Amino acid sequence: MITVTQDIATCQRLRRTVFIEEQGVSEADEVDGLDGSAIHLLAFEGDVPVGTARLLVKGATGKIGRVCVLRQARGTGLGAALIRSALDQFRAMPGISRVTLGAQSHATGFYAALGFQVIGDEFIDAGIPHREMVMDL
Repeated sequence: MITVTQDIATCQRLRRTVFIEEQGVSEADEVDGLDGSAIHLLAFEGDVPVGTARLLVKGATGKIGRVCVLRQARGTGLGAALIRSALDQFRAMPGISRVTLGAQSHATGFYAALGFQVIGDEFIDAGIPHREMVMDL
């Protein structure tokens, strides 16, 4: 189950586990001060939170970010369900015509399978190679 949540603390705990503890992202890179202005999705296995994504809006563009799924829930389709849920949220917002995300380079195939296209060159974010990806709605 995936839901829009106001429980930002749980989303931040999940992100801390995946990004800071598992991937070695610095806290300064992870905590950017944008959580208060975002829509947060929380994914559950039963009643246990195991994944999250953060949605931001800038003009006609929706941005999906901070997508993470705990190790034990990976490979279950939950990540794809999070992205589809994010896209549904943006489609329901008047005026949003495209969605972007910064994908870790190793995950571009995952996002491409969901309809995103790579744009631009690889870049480093929080010490990890990324590619910008986009989808027109």
